[in-house]
Amino acid sequence: MSTLQLTIDAESGTAPFEQVRTQIAAAVAEGQLSPGTKLPTVRQLASDLGLAANTVARAYRELEADAVVATHGRGGTFVRSDVLDQPATLSGTADLARAAAADYVHTVRRLGLNSQEAAQLVQNTWNES
Repeated sequence: MSTLQLTIDAESGTAPFEQVRTQIAAAVAEGQLSPGTKLPTVRQLASDLGLAANTVARAYRELEADAVVATHGRGGTFVRSDVLDQPATLSGTADLARAAAADYVHTVRRLGLNSQEAAQLVQNTWNES
């Protein structure tokens, strides 16, 4: 997860939920948060910022309505990705990427790696390319 650095200005005339929403949207637009990045849970971010959980939940709902993030139930809230957020029946690039990912997962599991090790290998390879 990318480090998400948000600040809330209690003196601002802008509501706290809107400050959260705009800062996350700006981080996505500027590429500081990449597609597929998992955001902190509502409770965690609320605790970090000293806000009520409902305040952060409202910001996340509005970001989802604006198609900036996608919520996957208990799986979490993620920066939207045109590949990751498409239905499994999508053809083309997304299907090829899913097939490659499935092959990779099958191979690294067979080799005894855990998901963190496998993800780190992908990150290292991505950074080297």
